[in-house]
Amino acid sequence: MNELMPLGDVSSLLQRYASGELTPGQMVEAVHAAIQDDAAHVWIHKLPLETLRRYASVVEARARTVGKPALPLYGIPFAIKDNIDLAGVPTTAGCPGFAYTPQRSATVVQRLIDAGAIPIGKTNLDQFATGLNGTRSPYGACCNTFNFDYISGGSSSGSAVALAKGWVCFSLGTDTAGSGRVPAAFNNLVGYKPTRGWLSTRGVVPACRSLDCVSIFALTADDAERVLEVTASFDAEDIYSRERQGRGPDSATRRFSEHRFRFGIPRKDQSQFFGNREYERLFNEAIVKLQGLGGKSVEIDFAPFLEAARLLYDGPWVAERYAAIQQFFDSRSEQIIAPVREIIGSAKRYSAADAYNGVYRLHGLKRQTDRIWTEVDCLLTPTAGTIYTIQAMQQDPIRLNANLGYYTNFMNLLDYSAVAVPAGFQGDGLPFGITLSAPAHHDEALLHLAGRLQQAYALPLGATGIPLREEVLPEHLLIRSSSETPRSDQQPGHVRVAVCGAHLSGLPLNGQLISRSGRLVLSTTTSPDYKLYALPGGPPYRPGLVRVERNEQGTAIEVEVWELPTQEFGSFVAGIPAPLGIGTITLGNGDIVQSFLCEGYAVADAEDISRFGGWRDYMQQLRNA
Repeated sequence: MNELMPLGDVSSLLQRYASGELTPGQMVEAVHAAIQDDAAHVWIHKLPLETLRRYASVVEARARTVGKPALPLYGIPFAIKDNIDLAGVPTTAGCPGFAYTPQRSATVVQRLIDAGAIPIGKTNLDQFATGLNGTRSPYGACCNTFNFDYISGGSSSGSAVALAKGWVCFSLGTDTAGSGRVPAAFNNLVGYKPTRGWLSTRGVVPACRSLDCVSIFALTADDAERVLEVTASFDAEDIYSRERQGRGPDSATRRFSEHRFRFGIPRKDQSQFFGNREYERLFNEAIVKLQGLGGKSVEIDFAPFLEAARLLYDGPWVAERYAAIQQFFDSRSEQIIAPVREIIGSAKRYSAADAYNGVYRLHGLKRQTDRIWTEVDCLLTPTAGTIYTIQAMQQDPIRLNANLGYYTNFMNLLDYSAVAVPAGFQGDGLPFGITLSAPAHHDEALLHLAGRLQQAYALPLGATGIPLREEVLPEHLLIRSSSETPRSDQQPGHVRVAVCGAHLSGLPLNGQLISRSGRLVLSTTTSPDYKLYALPGGPPYRPGLVRVERNEQGTAIEVEVWELPTQEFGSFVAGIPAPLGIGTITLGNGDIVQSFLCEGYAVADAEDISRFGGWRDYMQQLRNA
């Protein structure tokens, strides 16, 4: 992995630029190299290296002319969901036959570029932004950052995973039914869905044009707000654009952040976790966490929210998805993948009278739901009630996708703003997230509360093992090459352990390290005295690292060195199944660290995969087979 990756949050990268440690030109070289390995199906279009160099050169030249303070996102890399226009780059909306090449960038993209940000590429999505799971794409199912067997969430799947992997510092998605929040929850990110109209949708392929929002994925709530300040503006070319309201010292921001507040939660009989007890446990813990910040929980009647949510796909609003691509659908529907074609095609059963009746019903439900704001300041829900494997989702795509929208589908219909926030991990390392929501124009209040909640949790950022702190030092962002030695300043009360298989960054069990506040210290190899075996069983498949006898030929095996709090190390070791265990190994630089090792008897009939040099290359070979 390139030594500049992962990049971390916006503030950290700006700090590195300010110190002279790094330049935008160096950054784009590193990012371009890192994204070439795209086994998770993140990208639809990666900008060529020469184009990235040109963007970096322009940004550096502008900074010399106007000064870096005039460019609030100086050299900050970002990803763009491929239903949002970037001038000169095809927009596919996840459908190759629909693709066109825009002359202009979308309003939000141009404002980011004007502020100094650098686009890296266009990301994968559920086709025509129709789905919450990330599997509905001819470019491949976008895999969860923490476990490739699980969904990444959609429709803004690639934008979420690109950020979680540390390839960019923020990314753009869209959110009509939850597409900017569900992927955030499944990839340990902040997902901000602004008030409708705050961010222009000119240059965005519509899903439901009257409801669509451009959304922001970020590592921190502060980063989301930083991007908001650059992108939010009235746009006369967008008929749904509107001015921001509710700002200033008398806004609800102060009430949420500094005083006791009341937050609504669904009644127990109206909460739904679809059999996932870990998500239920984590949500109950989130209630306690928010109470610790001065909040008082109030149970509310969630029924009218749920009825409003059903209107989105089981009511006439699905006809708006048909209207968005009517000409293409009517002439080339065979190029649309089956679940999306089925959903959009169902629009033809609705009449104009159905549409008006739906609007009338929605207004009645909004009158009911708006009454809760006399009782509470914000609403707390899970972002999603559970998570599914890719295989399960593809076998039952409509029903399981509907389950993912249980807590999200009502938001834009009722004109609320929302922020998805990371809120812990299951025992298997998969992330869980909650959502804070409030009426339109309360966005800053929610973002500030989300920031406080992130600090209370103090979870790592994305899937990179970077800890969340008030100040993230530049060296925390650096994965060193094998020629370097680990930092000598090991944190007191911490243990270092080398991993060589499914616990590597981005692989299925890496979440077991991150959920224990693990921090990636070094990416390197062992000394050339080891062999690596693929043990039978799985998934997740298990490696067997064995030291060779003196008269045997070994090889250097890829490992990562992670640092865990001492109090977390015991539970980590306790979960290691036989024939694996913890021993000591020698790294390529001569250092000795604790590591996974395998008992010799277990590899007698196992496949020797030492020739691959490491677990990643072996797993890539399996995927290609």
